[in-house]
Amino acid sequence: MDNFPAKAREIMEERFGHDTLLSVATVQGEVPFVRIVNAYYEDGAFFVITHALSGKMEQIRENPSVAVCGEWFTAHGIGENLGHVCAEENAAIAAKLREAFSSWYQNGHVDERDPNTCILRIRLSDGVILSHGTRYDIDFTAE
Repeated sequence: MDNFPAKAREIMEERFGHDTLLSVATVQGEVPFVRIVNAYYEDGAFFVITHALSGKMEQIRENPSVAVCGEWFTAHGIGENLGHVCAEENAAIAAKLREAFSSWYQNGHVDERDPNTCILRIRLSDGVILSHGTRYDIDFTAE
């Protein structure tokens, strides 16, 4: 059995390999929280530009397990703060995010001078994507 069918990979890249709206759910204590973020998908992970002191990042520090949902897709993953968007180790992904989010990135929403402006990576573990009546169960960890 293919744990990540080629067609599912193609659908993931087509739907999410650009600026896309994604619901991200976290938990604090026993209370769930969900919000919509701009996200970019690549190689089994979603990337988000956010602020290290935001509620979602505080919740992820406490419990990195997250769930995501968007465009006939749901999944679980682990959220992690990759650090400042301008950190040298983030140069390659930051360039891709600036390009993907170019329609709004420079409009004052993102302050790269703020050391708390960070990249959230959500490494996916498992998910389900639906396309034209076909369900694809995906094990992202089998990569």
